[in-house]
Amino acid sequence: MNYVLAVLSIGFIILAHELGHLIAAKLSGIPIRVFSIGFGPKLFAMRRGGTEYRLSLVPLGGYVMPDIDDEKEFFNFSVSRRIAMTIGGPAASIVLPFFCFALSDVLRFGPTLTNFLFAPLSQTTAVFMKTAAVIPMLFTHHGELSGIAGIVSQGGRFIGMNGFNLLHFTALMSINLAVLNLLPIPVLDGGKIVMYAMEKISRHLSKLHYPLAVAGWVFMLAVMIYATILDVGRLTGGKLL
Repeated sequence: MNYVLAVLSIGFIILAHELGHLIAAKLSGIPIRVFSIGFGPKLFAMRRGGTEYRLSLVPLGGYVMPDIDDEKEFFNFSVSRRIAMTIGGPAASIVLPFFCFALSDVLRFGPTLTNFLFAPLSQTTAVFMKTAAVIPMLFTHHGELSGIAGIVSQGGRFIGMNGFNLLHFTALMSINLAVLNLLPIPVLDGGKIVMYAMEKISRHLSKLHYPLAVAGWVFMLAVMIYATILDVGRLTGGKLL
């Protein structure tokens, strides 16, 4: 059951991230065609304000689909509006841990202003700074990388059947998602922001988006495969690499 909780927590974290993109897009005036909870075939849908809100078969995470017909139409939106939509995801991934820490602190220590506001803010900031500080170590200690299998395995053991541990796991993983997504790798939100900003130098640089995004996907896929191999090696008690 604890491993199921870890999987559901990760799905909720991704959903909150995508919800951040949705809210930011709406606020910046970028129309959204579909916002889906989950992936795969559609189970239920309703339309509000030009957006189809969809519940899909695999209820883990979600996605946001802008209401455009091609990539060129998306690039017709101003750079500032595209950056606003992109940064909404990492922003939501930072806001979620604040509420997780606040709920944990209030339930454990009582409903005071410190437990509801100041302590969660301090905790979120501290974890964000620590996570950002260890990111460079991924390039020098790549053997410590972990993929989804490893995260679920370790997360399940950490959570146990403790509700407070579940809140803390959700907070930590959400902050990790925010920090990793802000890296300047083209396929990630941080990379997209950098590429959009480059258009301020020259509009022609927008032509680099597609090839850089493909390169980013190849890089991230290779990292995920490598991390999964390491996970399998750890879980089976041997080293495959």
